[in-house]
Amino acid sequence: MTDNTISSAVIIGAGIFGVSTGVQLARRGIRVTILNDGPPANGASGRSLSWLNSARMRSEPYHRLRMAGIDRYRTLSARHPDAEWLRFDGGLTWDADDERNEIDAAYRHELSLAYDAQRLSAADVAGVTPGVDAGTITPQGAIFNPGEGWVDLPALIGVLLKEFSALGGVLVTDQGRARVVIEGGRAVGAETAMGERFPADAVVLAAGPAVPRMAAESGQTIGDGTPVALLVQTRPLVHPLRAVLNTPRVAVRPAPGGTFALDADWAADEGVRPRADGGYDIDDSVVTALLAEAAKVMEGNPRLEVATIGVGGKPIPGDGEPVVGALKAIPGYYVAFSHSGATLGLIVGELLAHEVATGAEHPMLATFRPERFAP
Repeated sequence: MTDNTISSAVIIGAGIFGVSTGVQLARRGIRVTILNDGPPANGASGRSLSWLNSARMRSEPYHRLRMAGIDRYRTLSARHPDAEWLRFDGGLTWDADDERNEIDAAYRHELSLAYDAQRLSAADVAGVTPGVDAGTITPQGAIFNPGEGWVDLPALIGVLLKEFSALGGVLVTDQGRARVVIEGGRAVGAETAMGERFPADAVVLAAGPAVPRMAAESGQTIGDGTPVALLVQTRPLVHPLRAVLNTPRVAVRPAPGGTFALDADWAADEGVRPRADGGYDIDDSVVTALLAEAAKVMEGNPRLEVATIGVGGKPIPGDGEPVVGALKAIPGYYVAFSHSGATLGLIVGELLAHEVATGAEHPMLATFRPERFAP
């Protein structure tokens, strides 16, 4: 299929949103160049928990978009049934034993949406999903969502880039950061830090946490609630845990090769300090505490060891909702900026490519337009 509205596009960012959009545009016969300031998935996509879900409570449009996102992963899983980087083994969540516990409200809300959910007591857990230390589950119980899963985004991005290359797409990774070029009031391409220009009919900004700042350089406002995130990847170990765990003190996600990905907001808040040069200092004692919290919720309380640590901005818009679509004040300029990049990765690429290629707005993105932040 070839669309006639545009013939070329340049994308800034080789994370999941940029690569997914690039593949979708290339499938439509559009010439696409992706620019990245380093290797693919070197930003937020490389340090994402990557839990595929629409659990708990959020707006109805956001829930629908996330469910469509999970649907696309189901299709992908059917095409790659043996993929070690994509699994649907469910998700288990519980809250702290205090006045903030919302397990009952969350369960009733999920039931009202027909979101597959099971309310479990600690005694029930072992018979439903293996690998959990049930003694850490609070008296209010837990919710198991059997339809949830996880993806390893760097591996997925690698798979998509193979198709992108086969379709004639070009990936440029060796020329530093890029900027959007605007001439005559419209986006006409991008320029790298080394001064090379890439003209295009449309530009997609998918640079993760840098999106609000880069849009502001063109006078456009995108609300930004980006925090610093810390993701620890463990060394391999043999363990029966298969579900993603979202617990009061740590989130634990199985990963390829018998490893686990761990994160927690408190760990980033307490253990990461930005430096003036743009890097980060990491408190080793906080990392050790995070490993201990993960071991507590895993059956047998295994000894976990650090393999890698990822630190950087976690893209979250100011109102928590995705920001996807055209910057209408600047023709030819599109953005993708959102939390839940893994869950939304495939569907955002699909719908954004539709808008870029055809010029027509997709109704599922109606409430996620950038102009909601306009002064």
